[in-house]
Amino acid sequence: MGACWSNCIKSVSSSGTGVDSRSRSRNGNNFSSSRVSSASISQTPRSEGEIWQSSNLKTFTFSELKTATRNFSPDTVLGAGGFGSVFKGWIDEHSLTATKPGTGIVTAVKRLNKEGFQGHKEWLAEINYLGQLHHPNLVKLIGYCLEDEHRLLVYEFMAWGSMENHLFRRGSYFPPLPWGIRMKVALGAAKGLAFLHNAKTQVIYRDFKTSNILLDSNYNTKLSDFGLARDGPTGDRSHVSTRVMGTYGYAAPEYLATGHLTAKSDIYSFGVVLLEMLSGRRAVDKNRPSREHNLVDWAKP
Repeated sequence: MGACWSNCIKSVSSSGTGVDSRSRSRNGNNFSSSRVSSASISQTPRSEGEIWQSSNLKTFTFSELKTATRNFSPDTVLGAGGFGSVFKGWIDEHSLTATKPGTGIVTAVKRLNKEGFQGHKEWLAEINYLGQLHHPNLVKLIGYCLEDEHRLLVYEFMAWGSMENHLFRRGSYFPPLPWGIRMKVALGAAKGLAFLHNAKTQVIYRDFKTSNILLDSNYNTKLSDFGLARDGPTGDRSHVSTRVMGTYGYAAPEYLATGHLTAKSDIYSFGVVLLEMLSGRRAVDKNRPSREHNLVDWAKP
């Protein structure tokens, strides 16, 4: 699978912006030998000392975010995943302080589910990457809350939700996307990956999939969810050795087989997403005949 979409990503790599100051979706099931144990990590009190210094992130209190989301009302839920639920919240445009619902600007507030599969480690990775990396094709992290057992993240609001919704949950709210929009989304995602791969300290995204590709009101692409991201290999190393983590159907077979992580692992996932966008089929779909469960296996012949 590689050369075609590898070249697509390489072709946009020279246009990325610089890095500041730092040298359970329906698509498939998240997996990892360390995922379940990470839920217990969230019970351990941690300090802000683990968070890299970043002057552009706002520190919110839990009380503020309760106010901003109407006490995390079910009416404000935007979605849910391995991390927990995401709520619509409101903040003042200038001071960034939480405001009453309906006033100020809309944000997305992600709240860690203490019983979930992702814990403090992923929450911290999200802050430390998105707090330092800035690019038009990465979702903007506005701030966070670390108070007692509460861990929350506050992002810019993405009006058109995820690419997954547009591909697989069609209806009056998610009409089919024209081919021009699909290609715009694919190019934006490629630019986001190219920026990560060519950063001063390379970043491997490790969980590229349609549910992590968000769209703003103009269908501009923003990559989200950096909980599984890792720094790439340094020096003369060709790869990073890790426990296998990611999402079935998107993870590169050589990574699954060896645990050797490289930027090419992301490029494989990018190819799977392109197949989804072109075919309208999910990466993994157990509702289809057995020979068609895995999109890549079905598409190869």
